[in-house]
Amino acid sequence: MKEKTYHTRCGTIHYWASVSNPDEITLVFLPGLTADHRLFDKQIQHFKEKYNVVVWDAPAHAASWPFRFDFDLFDKAKWLNDILNQDKIAKPVIVGQSMGGYVGQAYAQLYPNRLTGFVSIDSAPLQRNYVTAVELWLLKRMKPVYAHYPWKLLLKSGTEGVATSDYGRNLMREMMLVYDGDQKRYAQIAGHGFRILAEAMEKNLPYELKCPSLLICGTQDHAGSCIRYNKAWHQKSKIPLKWIEGAGHNSNTDKPELINSLIEEFAAGI
Repeated sequence: MKEKTYHTRCGTIHYWASVSNPDEITLVFLPGLTADHRLFDKQIQHFKEKYNVVVWDAPAHAASWPFRFDFDLFDKAKWLNDILNQDKIAKPVIVGQSMGGYVGQAYAQLYPNRLTGFVSIDSAPLQRNYVTAVELWLLKRMKPVYAHYPWKLLLKSGTEGVATSDYGRNLMREMMLVYDGDQKRYAQIAGHGFRILAEAMEKNLPYELKCPSLLICGTQDHAGSCIRYNKAWHQKSKIPLKWIEGAGHNSNTDKPELINSLIEEFAAGI
């Protein structure tokens, strides 16, 4: 994997790419809020010899810092498109975990015919009709919660709350420790992320996925209302939904072999 950069008006995005043939399928891994490129280590190891792979540290996360919090979800999707164009990637398949799945849907809204495939891992639909007014109100007011929560407790709940496996929890702890001693930055990343998510939902756009898609969700995913959202998303859209028994919100770190086989099967069928 080669580390690369893309410069934006708000800062520089760092991403990692292994692209041997840009005309073939490229798996584009987008980590969730406060996680970084390491979230997909088990997927990168598995796929880098079989497919082109790209993974980023999202704006303001980990290596993609310093970064001004003057962007929305659509800016992230546009910058992602610029990165894919920079590497001449012809057939992107977005694999988005949590917030990464929302970025993927914003991307599908802006570039409806650009995606070859979309895989949602423990994410949820971006359409307005799935969320309540109270949920939107709360999403816009999360920054002070993260700013004033005792860091040690935040570290504990942040790691134990997203994964059920030792590997998944230890990895999330490592990713959170990037912000050890700078809780203000962590709170900014989380608060800003939830706010731009709410704003994208309030736009009430169709966010239609015109490419082959797959929903994946852990049966022990207790982050927000992910399970409820995925049930409704599957019911309404008829997109196939795979439940990962015993996995938490970061199901790709709890059951990596199973997730890898699902992605492989999906990519082979496109």
